[in-house]
Amino acid sequence: MQQFVFSEPSALLAGCVAVVLVGLSKGGLGGALALLGVPIMALAIPPVQAAGILLPILLVMDAISLWAWRGQYHLSTLKRMLPGAAIGIGIGWLTAALVSDAVVRLIVGVVALAFSARWLLSGPARRAAPRSESIMRASLWATLAGYTSFVAHAGGPPYQVYAMPLRLDPRLYTGTSVIFFAVVNAIKVIPYAFLGQFDAANLIAAATLLPLAVGATLAGAFVVRRMRAEIFYPVMYAMVVLVGLKLCWDGLSALL
Repeated sequence: MQQFVFSEPSALLAGCVAVVLVGLSKGGLGGALALLGVPIMALAIPPVQAAGILLPILLVMDAISLWAWRGQYHLSTLKRMLPGAAIGIGIGWLTAALVSDAVVRLIVGVVALAFSARWLLSGPARRAAPRSESIMRASLWATLAGYTSFVAHAGGPPYQVYAMPLRLDPRLYTGTSVIFFAVVNAIKVIPYAFLGQFDAANLIAAATLLPLAVGATLAGAFVVRRMRAEIFYPVMYAMVVLVGLKLCWDGLSALL
């Protein structure tokens, strides 16, 4: 009989903190919080097992976020980005064994920091002006988002590089990102299942944390719904910086 994953109080505490942070992020408070989920849980249990436990929780969070942000989406952005994301996931599945997670995290981290620096150094008028849509840019960044989401759980920065300069209404931006990553995670279920991520011990541990995950996701949506655009976008760019720093740190630490 398998031992309960969270039988130790330290493991349960790490799992709860991780799920709250990921839930707040899934509710709309940016990707930086979600990036901390696996590392925090990995303080008490193996990283691969931490990722396996979070997978079904992420799927439930996606369902809740889809309900919370129903009717709020930018259709043309989804049409331009989802095909590229599917291609990126396929490339990730085919090449996962050939590419180091550390290298991928480092590259994505550098891209995120460069993107944020470019925004910060531009003038206020340019920062406020929405960028026009582009099928080429959307396909490029969506493919990279799908790829990095599969191999390193780091799809947020590439998605944000394309979507944030569009300057959508915060509700539209959040609802669109919720749909995008819900589809990405749903596609990832099949290859992840082949990797044996859904064993009984992990599913039981995930079920234990689900009530907390639901509450955190709804709390994140509650906060974002009340944020004005002039507050929302600086917060989002700050989140991108945190993500970039975390990814660069993880990549360099693993390589060195």
